[in-house]
Amino acid sequence: MQWSTEFTIPESQFPISHQSKILSMGSCFAQAMGQKMLEAKFDCLVNPFGTIFHPMILGDLLQHAISQEKLQENGILERDGIFYYLGAHSDLFANSKAELAQKYAAHLAKVKAYLETGTHVILTLGTSWIYETEDFGRVANCHKLPQKQFSKRLVSLEEMAPHLIHIFGNISRVFPNLKIILTVSPVRHIKDGIPENQLSKSLLRVLCHTLENKLSNVAYFPAYEIIIDELRDYRFYKEDLIHPTEAAENYIWEKWSKTYFRKETMAKNLELQKIKQELAHRPFNPNSEAHRKFLRNLIQKLERLNVEFDFSKEISSVKSQLSTS
Repeated sequence: MQWSTEFTIPESQFPISHQSKILSMGSCFAQAMGQKMLEAKFDCLVNPFGTIFHPMILGDLLQHAISQEKLQENGILERDGIFYYLGAHSDLFANSKAELAQKYAAHLAKVKAYLETGTHVILTLGTSWIYETEDFGRVANCHKLPQKQFSKRLVSLEEMAPHLIHIFGNISRVFPNLKIILTVSPVRHIKDGIPENQLSKSLLRVLCHTLENKLSNVAYFPAYEIIIDELRDYRFYKEDLIHPTEAAENYIWEKWSKTYFRKETMAKNLELQKIKQELAHRPFNPNSEAHRKFLRNLIQKLERLNVEFDFSKEISSVKSQLSTS
């Protein structure tokens, strides 16, 4: 009996390998997938400005990184002695305005470095709904300020598409080898309302289709469709019924791997996964000679892989276990 409707995802023309340099930005789903890339030892910068949901905000941040624009004074706010910025998530905070400006500039510089020397930008779009203020304009995060300080609206395709086509075009001209992969987050924004969330996601999906058709350096990966159609069951959502479970994320990761990784990369990922499992091993008797032998063999494997990947912390940890066992 068939329990789900699977669909084929073609092998991407923008393959990713361990020689790739990747910038991943967007919703909390981008964070989850980016973390998997990091665990698989890919060179990946994940959400340097924290979780960002709206595609136009993502575009703004990329444009600001290219031009190295300074933080806007009217976007700074203070709460309980901590300073935040309306143009970024609350993960970006500081003890003073000057420190906040320095951190923001440092993040922009890091993003620009990834754009200059990178191979891929992965953008996960979360919602078409946006919050704005009269002085600052569109904001990335409301930082728990009273809702009356913001206006909320659904941004149309006619507004989003030209904005991103312009910015992606700039990226293509300045960094012609950089590939952009778009995906729509399967995380449900039910606080907006169920019909409103579906409308929002529909606009994002059409936006991705428009950008993919207009620009040769843009491609789409159907993470949203995998959850909605292939997995199509609340058991693949956490208790909040909003975020995908780890099982769902792993399933999407497998699909992602088959789409973007070639055989050599897949083989390397498998080898790294086995190493990860060995690092997580917990022995019955840590002082046994069998476990000491296991640790010595593990160090040899890590030192061999350390030529290609940074396993210095893992090697140090295993050597510490060996010295105390």
